[in-house]
Amino acid sequence: MSDISQAITREQAQLRAAQLEVHHYRLEIDVTDDAEFQVDAVITFSASQGAIGHTSFIDLLGHQVSSAKLNGTDVSYDGAQLALANLQQDNELVVSSSSQYSTTGEGLHRYVDPFDEAEYLYSQCEPADARRIFPVFEQPDLKATFELHVTAPAHWTVLSNEPGDFALDDDVARWTFDTTPVMSSYLFALIAGEYTQVAQSSWDTESASVPLSIWARKSMAFHVDAEEMLDITRAGFAFYEEQFGVAYPFTKYDQIFVPEFNAGAMENIGAVTITESYIFRSAVPQAMVQRRAITILHELAHMWFGNLVTMRWWDDLWLNESFAEFVSHLAAIHAGYSDAWTTFNAAEKTWAYRQDQLATTHPVIADMVDLDAVAVNFDGITYAKGASVLRQLVAWVGTEHFMAGVRAYFTEHAWSNTEFSDLLRHLEAASGRDLAGWADEWLHSTGVNTLSWQRHEDSVVITQSQPARQHRVGIGFYDVINDRLTRTDFLEIDLKSEVTAIAAQESPVIVVNDGDLTYAKLRPDTTSLSTLTERLGDIDDSLTRSLLWGAAWDKTRDGEISGSWFLKLILQHIGAETDSSVVFSLLRQATTVLDNFVPSSQGSGYREQFATGIWELAQEAEAGSDIQLQLVQAYIRHARHNAVVAQLAEKRGLEGFSVSTDMSWSALQRLVALGEVGESEIDAALAEDDSSTGQLAAVQARAMIPTSDAKAEAWEQISTGDLTNLELRHMVMGFGDVHDPQLLDPYVDKYFDQINQLWADSSFETAETLALGLFPMWAITERTAQRTISVAETTSYTGLERILTELHDDVRRALTAQATF
Repeated sequence: MSDISQAITREQAQLRAAQLEVHHYRLEIDVTDDAEFQVDAVITFSASQGAIGHTSFIDLLGHQVSSAKLNGTDVSYDGAQLALANLQQDNELVVSSSSQYSTTGEGLHRYVDPFDEAEYLYSQCEPADARRIFPVFEQPDLKATFELHVTAPAHWTVLSNEPGDFALDDDVARWTFDTTPVMSSYLFALIAGEYTQVAQSSWDTESASVPLSIWARKSMAFHVDAEEMLDITRAGFAFYEEQFGVAYPFTKYDQIFVPEFNAGAMENIGAVTITESYIFRSAVPQAMVQRRAITILHELAHMWFGNLVTMRWWDDLWLNESFAEFVSHLAAIHAGYSDAWTTFNAAEKTWAYRQDQLATTHPVIADMVDLDAVAVNFDGITYAKGASVLRQLVAWVGTEHFMAGVRAYFTEHAWSNTEFSDLLRHLEAASGRDLAGWADEWLHSTGVNTLSWQRHEDSVVITQSQPARQHRVGIGFYDVINDRLTRTDFLEIDLKSEVTAIAAQESPVIVVNDGDLTYAKLRPDTTSLSTLTERLGDIDDSLTRSLLWGAAWDKTRDGEISGSWFLKLILQHIGAETDSSVVFSLLRQATTVLDNFVPSSQGSGYREQFATGIWELAQEAEAGSDIQLQLVQAYIRHARHNAVVAQLAEKRGLEGFSVSTDMSWSALQRLVALGEVGESEIDAALAEDDSSTGQLAAVQARAMIPTSDAKAEAWEQISTGDLTNLELRHMVMGFGDVHDPQLLDPYVDKYFDQINQLWADSSFETAETLALGLFPMWAITERTAQRTISVAETTSYTGLERILTELHDDVRRALTAQATF
């Protein structure tokens, strides 16, 4: 990357929004060349009276500009911006430029399928990568209409935000798309290549019929669960139109699986792009199926909240994402996923609690001073904590009042940009409550409260850590009925002070925040904790179990109890757990304990003990069940003996259990890390599975070869090689997956010596992968902690500083946990 500043500041955006009104983009994009794309852009905009005669700028990143004229006069270009001098009341900017395709998933990404050599393109513009594709006023509040024309190979499909049609001209097709309504540039979509339409349907009401389509690349189309996705999509349309009081505001709704996608999905108007990780070519845990459903509903919610009404600047990114995350879980329940809030607790809130305890935590309403700040704030606060506090707000004001406020908000602000205060005003009017105090308490502060409770005679005394906030909580009382722990009484109260006492009946288990209405860590009383240690799996409600599993995990993470206790708790009760998302979360937490919280001198023994216990549970589980699948996957991750793993690599498993190609790859990779197999076995597996998935599995496996030469070669390719974003991610994962951490000793210093330069030479997505993935968590020592904070405090890169500060926290937490072990 050049040393040209690429960050647009909020102050610059505010000034530009005051100066300019953007009307229309006419874009002609030629994607017939394999190496680069050509763009001819005509942009019309007007200047305010005070801006006439002054200078502004438009963004264009990394292009070769052959011609650029504003009102007929040449304009200068510095590699990131075109200077717009001597503004007139009405302006026309005409630019011709070209750029190489992206291989990092930012801007216009190009991918060639190794299976059949078919080509695929897709755009990814959020938060500010439309400027990698065409000249654009890259900020959410300068909305405009877009008219797109694309020249592509004749056998390609081309999709965009609006419907399009084409005319053939020899071996090319010239596509013309309907003009969009006014929209923000980060929602622009261009998807082109040999995509195939997997399924089509429509959402039909008395007033409209919206075409629905699902697309994928040819080699993956067979594995797409198209009808299930369409069912979820239609359920989402029904739920949102009823709740929001506004019909779907756009023309069509395409969902396109795209290769090498960095995120889960992107809410481009009418053309949602989705990661291929949600195409399941083999059995996956139900947790993944449900996560895919919630992602589909999350992106659909954005069509109203984010696309129809859009944040003015990225300070309200939290509201955009938190709202979609919150209502997607409501919609998931409507679509048949009755345990959606259990999934939210097990996955999203765990993410939020971790993020909120880091040194880099920030208020839900973050201070997004520039795009660098935006890039690092797509985090657990923005998504999960924000959604958690919205859930608490709804519990306080009531669902009907909340949705009434949302409906009024859409009615007033359709097609425009807003700030959080606009929504708050409507929520206050609908609920009749003053919500300013709630907003200050929950949105402008940081940190997570801990709610602890103890029994005193006939009462329960609940204490919350400072600063005290108002919490709407349920309190559940559980007793043994038919050998199950069943809730026998429940009450809902508001906690407003540091200490609250309530009258309480005697029960084996008392759960504060039962129902998970508030955002807080939990510390159960001594009697409840003792009962749960022995009978956690007997609780008959999945959400309550998830809450209490979370309490056990928090005590472990905070160094209040040994990681060995948590591992034993899992082995004792996970076999009875029926919720797939809870099992998924627990097994990930067990990996964290084994990787980070167990002292290195005891690591191999505890890992072997845990793997043995997991395999025994897998043998006892129902054949082919969800939990058996997850237990076998976990066994492969932690196994250090090759006999069973070798059988799985050969697709020979437990009776009644089918070993998929993906699982056999995982087993082969473990054998590689054990030193039992090498290049020839990897080549043989790739010959049997030469799909793109197989190619990536092989990349990861080769990086796992446990020799100094193999690690040196992997480091060289990672740090200087020409890898795509997904190839890089898999190679980084393989590099760090070692059974003997001493093999990576030379790379502790290399990481700290080179990370600044690696960051400087990379796009944000690549830099983030390198900074996180190569960090030496295999060397949890005081020296690692000191070196981490030293580089964090001296780097000039905001994003790197934040990542290293958080990694320093992780090392410190691991050292504390190891001391407790």
